Amino acid sequence: MRPITLVAGALFALLTVPVLAQQGTPTNIRGTVARVESVTLVVKSREGGTERIALALGFAVLGVVKLKLADIKPGDFVGIAAAPGRDGKLHAQEVLVFPEAARGTGEGHYPWDLRGKDDTMTNATVSGIVSRSGDRLLKLAYKGGEQEIGVSARTPVVTFKPAPMTLLKPGAAVFLRALKQPDGALSAEHAIVEQHGVKPPM
Repeated sequence: MRPITLVAGALFALLTVPVLAQQGTPTNIRGTVARVESVTLVVKSREGGTERIALALGFAVLGVVKLKLADIKPGDFVGIAAAPGRDGKLHAQEVLVFPEAARGTGEGHYPWDLRGKDDTMTNATVSGIVSRSGDRLLKLAYKGGEQEIGVSARTPVVTFKPAPMTLLKPGAAVFLRALKQPDGALSAEHAIVEQHGVKPPM
């Protein structure tokens, strides 16, 4: 098992906003593992294409671990992909509870690309929780602002743990925060991979 301190670096590289742009353009890749070819991961993307991602030196895998909505508590640092509902308020599409070692990763509120053009990502500390018939309203605080996001009992809630490379087996769901070079070449330092049937929801 890799030390938990690797999780902080892994999640930062995967989920932070474009502060890494000087090394390439951060690009989200979602799909399933096709195969691993030496130091290259081949992914069948959700858009239907095939992506070849060079594995950086020290490449690491994070396995997805399922949590319950009730596991979220005040003081947790979370990452929530959300979109506005018909009521104009933000509703969660997924919730990531960061390991403590990764607190502060990508902190803030910014655009995301999970499902549609109005999606957002909020990485923040849970400052309050209001229960609503099995659902929750999470009050989130981050440097420079705050948000309220509704989370239904059906919303996927997960965390991550370091995992072996053997998770990268054909058909496994995978999410990568890769860097794209001007020539289109892709590389990544980490991947979030399906584990025990729990898929990356982001």
